[in-house]
Amino acid sequence: MMRIERFKLLAPLALTALVLAGCSGEQEELAQWMEQQRREVKPDVPPLSPPKKFNPQSYAALTGVEPFSTQKLTVALGRVTREPSSLLSAEINRRREPLEAYPLDSMTMVGSVVKTGRPYALLKVDNLLYQVKPGDYLGQNYGKITKISETGVSLREIVQDAAGEWIERTSALQLQEKAR
Repeated sequence: MMRIERFKLLAPLALTALVLAGCSGEQEELAQWMEQQRREVKPDVPPLSPPKKFNPQSYAALTGVEPFSTQKLTVALGRVTREPSSLLSAEINRRREPLEAYPLDSMTMVGSVVKTGRPYALLKVDNLLYQVKPGDYLGQNYGKITKISETGVSLREIVQDAAGEWIERTSALQLQEKAR
C-alpha cells in the first residue's frame, strides 16, 4: 500500500523532470538562433542632422500701435457706436416690448387663434401666456414677427455675424404639442 502512495507522489515529479529536460534542448537551440540573428542583422539608422542655427530678429513694429492696446480697442468700438448699421439704427430708437427681455429658446408656442380675420399666436413664457400678432417684437435679437400660422411663428432677427456686421436672419417658433 505504501508503494502505491509513494508511486502516486513520485510519478508527477518524474514527469515534470522529463518535460523540463526536454525543454532545455530547445532553449539552447533558440538561444543559438537568436545570437546568429543578432550577428547577421545590422541596423541602418541614418545620422541626425545638426540643428539649424537660430538668428534672433529685432521687432520692427515696436514704434507702431500695439495690436492689443486699449487705445486701438476704444477707436474700433467708437467707430461702431458712431456708425450703426441701418438695420440696427431703426431698432435702437424704438420702444422695447415686454417679450424682448426673454431669449427665444425660453418661449414655447402653445396655440394659435384668429380674431377678426387676424392671426394671433399664444406663447408661453415663465408660466405666463402671451398673445402676439404679426409686427410684434420678441426675443433678445430684435426679433419681429413676420408670419403666424397654425403650426408656427416666423420672425426676422438682427444679429452680428463673425465679422461684427449686423445682418438679418429668419427664425421660427414651432407649435409644441404635449404627448397624451
